[in-house]
Amino acid sequence: MTAVHTTDAAVPTNSSSAPRRAAPDGAPRRRGSAFDRALPYLLLAPAVVAILWLIGWPVLSVLVTSFRKLNLRELTRGEVVWTGLDNYTEILGDPDFWAIAARTVVFTGVVVVVSVLAGLLIALLMRQISPVVRIALQVALLLAWAMPLLAATTVYQWIFDQQYGILNKTLVQLGFDSFAGFSWFSTGTSTLGVIGLLIVWQAIPFLAFSLYAGAIGIPKDQYEAAGIDGASAWQTFRAVTWPELRPLLLMVTFLSLLWDFKVFAQVWAMRQGGPDGGSTTLPVYQYLEGISKSHFGVAAAVSVVMVALLALLTAQYLRRLVRSQEGEL
Repeated sequence: MTAVHTTDAAVPTNSSSAPRRAAPDGAPRRRGSAFDRALPYLLLAPAVVAILWLIGWPVLSVLVTSFRKLNLRELTRGEVVWTGLDNYTEILGDPDFWAIAARTVVFTGVVVVVSVLAGLLIALLMRQISPVVRIALQVALLLAWAMPLLAATTVYQWIFDQQYGILNKTLVQLGFDSFAGFSWFSTGTSTLGVIGLLIVWQAIPFLAFSLYAGAIGIPKDQYEAAGIDGASAWQTFRAVTWPELRPLLLMVTFLSLLWDFKVFAQVWAMRQGGPDGGSTTLPVYQYLEGISKSHFGVAAAVSVVMVALLALLTAQYLRRLVRSQEGEL
């Protein structure tokens, strides 16, 4: 008879009955202790505390100040006078505030749209031109980017000067005699136009370089496939370039909104919000209330309103970002 050999023990089928794998030293593996689980949070705690102190405390201080009457008298005497919502009632009930807020929103929207479109066009241009011309253009953009704000503002004041500005003289030489002695700062709209042109000129380098970095990352085979399919330049842009650049374009647009909404130095240095307050924006209005008039409580309330508006913009950006990542846009 043939002997039948069987194993001493059958292989268990239930995973729960499998023996616990031993550690290399022979001891059974144990879960991490409470200290091991808390260690990452303990390591992050100093940075979190520093951020809350450097950012959270000033925000809380401004919020508390917005509920106080804090003029020069209260500031020098150390008096604490709580007014509740009186500061907000004062600014929200002022028709000038709403006119300035609307002006700021329109001005910011126009500047952001123009600067982003110009940066996108220059980024796409740098992808097509020869290396020598591209390097020369990039050097020019870097020089414009490196120019200090006040220096650039002074140069633009010279360019648009009524009597000695190079722009008026050039237009007269081209046959536009009506621009002889023309004042570009006679109205708030024209003043904001000059300021907006200055801000666009300063914003284009960052936008162009950022979008160019995204454009050169697009695979060339996608453009080759579009060319083989007979797609036009516009069709190639819509089918290849736009889907790849859309997340980056959304990000730089959001950053431009934040930066341009709170622009102060260029507006103040150009005409200090004039003529007759026609170019006053919310940051300038806040400065006039807080520094010029020493109404620090009112200025703090203006700051809180500005932060609330920026929070709405941030919420819209985050919503679109989430939808874009989910492929719904």
